[in-house]
Amino acid sequence: MSTQPDLIQLKKLATQIRRDIVRMVHACQSGHPGGSLGCADYFVALYFHILKHNSKFSMDGKGEDLFFLSNGHISPVWYSTLARAGYFEVKELSSFRMLNTRLQGHPATHEHLPGIRVASGSLGQGLSVALGAAQTKKLNKDNQLIFVLMGDGEQQEGQVWEAAMYAAHNKMDNVIATIDYNGQQIDGPVDKVLSLLDLKAKWEAFGWIVNEFDGNKMEDVVKGLELAKSQSGKGKPVMNLMKTAMGAGVDFMMGSHKWHGVAPNDDELKSALSQLEETIGDY
Repeated sequence: MSTQPDLIQLKKLATQIRRDIVRMVHACQSGHPGGSLGCADYFVALYFHILKHNSKFSMDGKGEDLFFLSNGHISPVWYSTLARAGYFEVKELSSFRMLNTRLQGHPATHEHLPGIRVASGSLGQGLSVALGAAQTKKLNKDNQLIFVLMGDGEQQEGQVWEAAMYAAHNKMDNVIATIDYNGQQIDGPVDKVLSLLDLKAKWEAFGWIVNEFDGNKMEDVVKGLELAKSQSGKGKPVMNLMKTAMGAGVDFMMGSHKWHGVAPNDDELKSALSQLEETIGDY
């Protein structure tokens, strides 16, 4: 974690991670490229600027900020970020979704992959898990923060709102949650499947501090996360509504729910990579 962000370097990392994502999903012909591409800037800003973390991984995470991924289907972006941050060798990304490997389609703990503290992908559960970790931090007088990412379609799950009430009631002000607000889910646009209406007003009504920022502009992501961090410790949990485009960075994927869980073919991979410059080095 740096004190002053090198935005040029962060952008280069995000581009490289987008390359990793499309190559990983193409190689096994399965996975979820759309949301992963959309959240690349968030993961880079989080792991390379905001988060206090240690790539020499320990499950207890004492004295560290902790991150939990609730929408576990976007594992490609998390795996790439962890590898690029030194948690495991970058070449292991080539094993994504292969049998008997550590990089399963949804993050799991059985394989003991560094950086993963809980299995995820059953939508609606991540915020509850994050709150358990946050409460543990408070009981242990550990002043580090808990970060969690959810999807916008995931807000249709009732458990999210039980957790929202619990967090505000118990003044869980060491929690910074973010929603990937791309307006798309597996079956179509969120507004057509089950509209969320005024999501900002809802989270504010549930007692959270709510921020909004563009999740595909690195400058805005950094500023948004820095603001959220400055708002911690003030008696309320913090929620970021992060507007992104599904498939960001690849023109034929952008904004379409069709790329939620579809792998690119050979020609589509070639087109995607032509739009994403190799900046750090492929695996």
